[in-house]
Amino acid sequence: MLPSESFSLANTDIRVPSRGLGTFQADPKVYPAGSVKDSVLQALRLGCRHIDAAFAYEWGSVEREVGEAIRESGISREELFIVTKLHNCFHKPEDVAINMSMSLKNLNLDYVDLYLMHFPYAYKSTEGYGTQRTSDGKPVVDIPLSRAYGSTWAAMEKLVDTRKTRLIVQNWSDYSKQQKYTLPSTKSRSTHIFPKKVLSSFVSLRGFTLLRIARLGGALIPAITGRQGPGPLEDPTIIEISRKYHKTPAQLMLCHTICRGISVIPKTNNPKRIAENFDVLFQISENDFNTLDNLMGERGELGIRNLQTREYLGFDNFNEEIEEP
Repeated sequence: MLPSESFSLANTDIRVPSRGLGTFQADPKVYPAGSVKDSVLQALRLGCRHIDAAFAYEWGSVEREVGEAIRESGISREELFIVTKLHNCFHKPEDVAINMSMSLKNLNLDYVDLYLMHFPYAYKSTEGYGTQRTSDGKPVVDIPLSRAYGSTWAAMEKLVDTRKTRLIVQNWSDYSKQQKYTLPSTKSRSTHIFPKKVLSSFVSLRGFTLLRIARLGGALIPAITGRQGPGPLEDPTIIEISRKYHKTPAQLMLCHTICRGISVIPKTNNPKRIAENFDVLFQISENDFNTLDNLMGERGELGIRNLQTREYLGFDNFNEEIEEP
């Protein structure tokens, strides 16, 4: 199995780079100002052209550092694939374009390549688009607005019409929502989710491309961390196979994911790991690929979810039996 440099999107001339850099800062206090800029600059100089950001990452400050790195790199805009995301407090149709304008100003760009609905639920906002919170600090979910996917999505479609973004996508975790909401759209040709094996097959048959976050286990905020115990980097099978190729477990996992036709956007501020996470296009045997592919079971039933939202949000965002909220 040989991974690809990029993936094409059905019925478009757009190609999504198979390797990207995530910029989420799980704990910004750990990193000094400029850490994101330095990481993005290093990734760009290595050849990475896919950068994933979000307005929610420190209220635009991460986007600003990404923009600074892009300008300093001297790389032409046409070579880059830049991603950012609609914040939960901007789901009202009239607010969607406002949030996009804020992000483009932060990035100092005229457009992004891909714009996501960051999460499939909306927060009740305060004046100035802050998040309303309960007495214990949890966000207050706007249930009616969360269920009004169509109105938010229609406003996002207008961003394609006005050339503020080339693609719009929804960030959902189960194929029932993908089938109900995403597929009828003529303006979505990609999906950014937490893919299960059955969902991966479902969308690939329809010309979609998956983008994979938290592939290495994820450094998540404590409020939604679901996994207990060691992560996939400590899995003995992964470690054993990675040694065969003289690669790290992380490199093997990223390579395997790309071989499945899924773009990866690992996040790190460590210069050594940034380089390692980009050096993941190597050939793995079909036997090793199949071994890795079945570690979580034939349909992914043995997998452990890194994200658990019920306690934080008051509902299970990943419930595939009942649509929540």
